[in-house]
Amino acid sequence: MQKFNRVSHPQRQNQLEKLIERLGLSTQQKIAWQLLDLALTHPSVSTQDNYEQLEFVGDSVVRLVASELLLETYPNAPVGEFAAVRSILVSDRILAEISNSYGLGRYLLVGGSATRDRLGEESRLADCFEAVLAALYLSTNTLELIRPWLDQHLLERATDIFNDPARQNYKAALQEWTQSCYKILPQYKVNETGYAGDEARFTASVWLRGEQLGTGTGRTIKAAEQAAARVAFLSVAKNGGQTDNE
Repeated sequence: MQKFNRVSHPQRQNQLEKLIERLGLSTQQKIAWQLLDLALTHPSVSTQDNYEQLEFVGDSVVRLVASELLLETYPNAPVGEFAAVRSILVSDRILAEISNSYGLGRYLLVGGSATRDRLGEESRLADCFEAVLAALYLSTNTLELIRPWLDQHLLERATDIFNDPARQNYKAALQEWTQSCYKILPQYKVNETGYAGDEARFTASVWLRGEQLGTGTGRTIKAAEQAAARVAFLSVAKNGGQTDNE
């Protein structure tokens, strides 16, 4: 892992200190500033000195934090439940949301065409978030710089997931219901209704036996189908496991 000199520049050091303060930490704590700078450097800036190696470490760090939190909060939950909930907590979507809440994007150094790549924004934010976690972990080789601010975000989302019968995977939940009741799979129809990067670029509808159960939009086909499945599943659940025409 290469050493950086950018933190010797007052402006960059000031940026990193502001981020640390936004996380609720003190700049007087033991922070590996060069690693933090590296964690906020996209590969488009440097093919060698970037966040990729730290991201690799951070992937394990966030899984460890989520695992500890789930075990402490839900000590009687089955291991299978832990695995299912953790997979959602450490997904790009969730990590990008948390990353956005701290404005990590404004501290991330990005170059070239990546600056205009809106489709890759979620992935970039999730990747650099994992890298930041790695930098903080490697600063002390403990979770003391991470759990004080990350726990609240994961706990809120874990609570929502445990209270959601579909575990936020509405396509899988809807499919399980249609197979159980009708021995068939729902069908999805997707149209491109926007432009690349739009939050509602795709519009999806989900159908069962000729009946439209729900519609939804998303930046990707997968997201649009998930949104449509959510509408359908919640409608079916509200109607006691029946479609509107039954």
